[in-house]
Amino acid sequence: MNEPVEWTDGGSPRSPRFDDLYRSRYGGLAQASAVYLAGCSLPGRWQGRRDFTVLETGFGLGLNFLRTWAAWEADQQRCEQLRFASVEAYPVAAADLLRSVDSLAAMAGDQAPLLARVQRLGAELAAAWRDWSPGLHELAFAEGRVHLTLAVGQVLPMLEQLHCQADAVYLDGFTPALNPDMWSAETLTAMARLCQPGATVASYSVALAVRETLLSLGFTVKKRPGLPPKRHRLEATLERRCITSAVE
Repeated sequence: MNEPVEWTDGGSPRSPRFDDLYRSRYGGLAQASAVYLAGCSLPGRWQGRRDFTVLETGFGLGLNFLRTWAAWEADQQRCEQLRFASVEAYPVAAADLLRSVDSLAAMAGDQAPLLARVQRLGAELAAAWRDWSPGLHELAFAEGRVHLTLAVGQVLPMLEQLHCQADAVYLDGFTPALNPDMWSAETLTAMARLCQPGATVASYSVALAVRETLLSLGFTVKKRPGLPPKRHRLEATLERRCITSAVE
């Protein structure tokens, strides 16, 4: 059964389960760009690479994936293979994926070319979408050069099932206060096991417990200026491994 999505009068998607919005009211594209891509120094870090892997801890309505795919598609120096692995406990319906990208129009401003690209890719994603059962599911786009692994289930067991070496991590999901399992020390440890040295982490959350756990796992952690109304966002880099990698 698909997760229900409520739509506010202003066109923002909201989760009844977590009583929280899926994306910033200041614009989903701006949040994906400023918090996650910029926070992981993309697209620059994948340029000239054979492959590049992004790990995400909350697929939601897929906007971070679509924004990343759009940046990859537009980049003439892009990596040969883009791999994106994302955990989602409560997948939404394809119709809500489409409504999400369509509702971005009023927020786009001078981002019209990017919006058109994201909406086109969103239609491709929705066409491949289905009612997902728990477990790992593989989707391929762009003639097999963009790979999406959708890990359907609770975050910790799904991270333990994934086998990847992440170059970048998007820590997403609803806020720590409303969805504490997504931000627990156990979850962050499982995430770190899937990272290779030099991996970057980006998030809108700068909660003290999240920063302290990342530091204990060998990440350097910085607070950066956030996307209004948030004052800060998080950037981290895995400098030293304090745990054993899951793929070693």
